[in-house]
Amino acid sequence: MTTPSLIHRPGKKLLAIATLLFSVLFLCPAQAQEPATVWTDQEKPIVDQLRGLRHLRDDVRAQTTKQLALQIRQLPANAHKVGLANSLADLSTEGDFGRDTLQEVTTTLAYAVREQPQPDDHGHPAEPYLELAQLARYEQMQVSLDAPAYKAAMAKLAADDERRQHADFTLTDLQGKNWQLASLHGKVVLVNFWATWCPPCRKEMPDLDALYQRFADQGFVILAISDEEQAKVAPFIAEHKITYPVLLDPGRKVNDLFQVQGIPKSFVYDREGKLVTQSIDMRTQGQFLQMLAQAGLK
Repeated sequence: MTTPSLIHRPGKKLLAIATLLFSVLFLCPAQAQEPATVWTDQEKPIVDQLRGLRHLRDDVRAQTTKQLALQIRQLPANAHKVGLANSLADLSTEGDFGRDTLQEVTTTLAYAVREQPQPDDHGHPAEPYLELAQLARYEQMQVSLDAPAYKAAMAKLAADDERRQHADFTLTDLQGKNWQLASLHGKVVLVNFWATWCPPCRKEMPDLDALYQRFADQGFVILAISDEEQAKVAPFIAEHKITYPVLLDPGRKVNDLFQVQGIPKSFVYDREGKLVTQSIDMRTQGQFLQMLAQAGLK
């Protein structure tokens, strides 16, 4: 899952984890090893492999991800360990690398925060607890953690989903047509949040387009929402020949309505307007098919 600002409302210690996540996922090695982030000899190979995960074939990536989870688990308890475990979890939901792999990643993150509990972020659960809660609620991973912050994170997700269930919006697509979510009852609707700069978003778009063309005549609608300017979005969509509706969200009002802090993120509503399933990250075509089946589309 890619985030424009990795942590929302970061507190002092949480900001350090956010900076660590950013240096692991986005900076080149020279930048990442400036004095602000000094890696130990044990950590350096892990950081290098994390940076390269997105360039691996999926089968190799799955194996490497599982190995990294075990390696991180063996690190001494410190803020770097929590940050590395959280970085790995963030990358491990970008597709389908196997449930065993994702469970190892989940176990490692839970182990890290048990060793070093994270302080609240201005009254909100710290990011690692939210990550674990998402893995449990949306990926059905087993999380062995009895911590008030984790319970608070689970409660927050439940409250967010209740708001999403009753959410409505009207946005304009690139052709100037208005789309209202509430007016699409009777159709299966997939609301997808994305951006041109987001690698996982770009990776899943061909599969989304193929599914749109396959199921459009059965009442399937995709509403892909970007908070970028039309001048940036329109050429990208034309270049990649995307056929489903792409809507603009100036000011991020709908992003905020759906509590979207990382992309891509997708929500599927059935023909009765019920939110039946969602993804916390990029999905493969097979994973999208499983989501649509929960809305009765096969």
